[in-house]
Amino acid sequence: MSQLIRHVLTALGVVCLSQANAQLKPAYIAPRQYHCYQTLTPIKLDGKPDEKAWQQTAWSDDFTDIEGDKQPEPPMRTRLKMLWDSRYLYIFAELEDENIWATLHQHDTIIFQDNDFEIFVDPDGDTHEYFEIEINPHNTIMDLFMPRPYRIGGDALMNWDTKGMLTAVHIDGTLNKPGDKDKKWTVEMAIPFSAFGFYNQRTAGPKDSSSWRINFSRVEWDADIVNGQYVKRRNKATGKPLPEHNWVWSPQGIINMHAPEKWGYLFFVKQPAGSPDIALPLPAMEQAKEYLWQIYYKQHEYIREHGRYASTLAALGLPDETVKENGLTYSLQLESISNQFTATIRAENGNESCSINQEGKISQKH
Repeated sequence: MSQLIRHVLTALGVVCLSQANAQLKPAYIAPRQYHCYQTLTPIKLDGKPDEKAWQQTAWSDDFTDIEGDKQPEPPMRTRLKMLWDSRYLYIFAELEDENIWATLHQHDTIIFQDNDFEIFVDPDGDTHEYFEIEINPHNTIMDLFMPRPYRIGGDALMNWDTKGMLTAVHIDGTLNKPGDKDKKWTVEMAIPFSAFGFYNQRTAGPKDSSSWRINFSRVEWDADIVNGQYVKRRNKATGKPLPEHNWVWSPQGIINMHAPEKWGYLFFVKQPAGSPDIALPLPAMEQAKEYLWQIYYKQHEYIREHGRYASTLAALGLPDETVKENGLTYSLQLESISNQFTATIRAENGNESCSINQEGKISQKH
């Protein structure tokens, strides 16, 4: 299901948990990670990476299809860089495009109806209370706060704004001029850490080696030139626009950006840009969490059939003993009443554990 259809269904109050069940436990795709170093000098927001700090900062991996290796590689390159200081997370993105166009100018219009660049941020990694920011080549912004994902009836709160955010777009070519050959458009953003909050709460700024869950998406529509204007390519039989392309930094494995558990990891490093790269491995628990998500989806199948959640793993057809992942041994535990449950996976050789509840909210202990 495309992001456009998902947003429309959500607006109509339709919760697509059945689709999530159909996508139960796909092959594990390790999330990508990016080591974000500090800048010791100010960044001028002009859409150009001219500062020395940007020049010393490594590019991310190129974007891939949202489903990963299931689909061909995108025909146009997308990549990004990140920096941070005591106030801001800086993002610089480069989007190759031979035909750069945009139509939307008003803040908080549905920006992905144009080609756009999107950011998804979950600072504490619990899959709830996360943020989305979209920007098009006109430098028009849509930003929203999600108390919880769409799959459990979450509503996009459009009244949240990224207060204090600075953005700039640079066009290497000409915007909305069919017939010429453009090269790329670039986005530069400075997002205050203080902006990541809602309900009078504020996210604490990052510390050395701390991590956030984050992902980036590029929406790209096929377009033709009709009467001297860019027009979305349409299905000849239905007359509707063809589905958009979704290219992302860390592949989701499914066509749904609103599965925060599949996003990549952003590691903050308190060393200046240009420092030798530091090895910061993914949490050992990362792949083992897949067992929790398998329990989550099977529990929702079970309650639809039986009117209550299962009280044992055996009732879900799952092992109720130890499991092994990457050479480590974990124990699984399920606590349940009729309308609530908590499933926990615990490393047997340490204090690390992770739990999930009926809303898909993650709680992790180290």
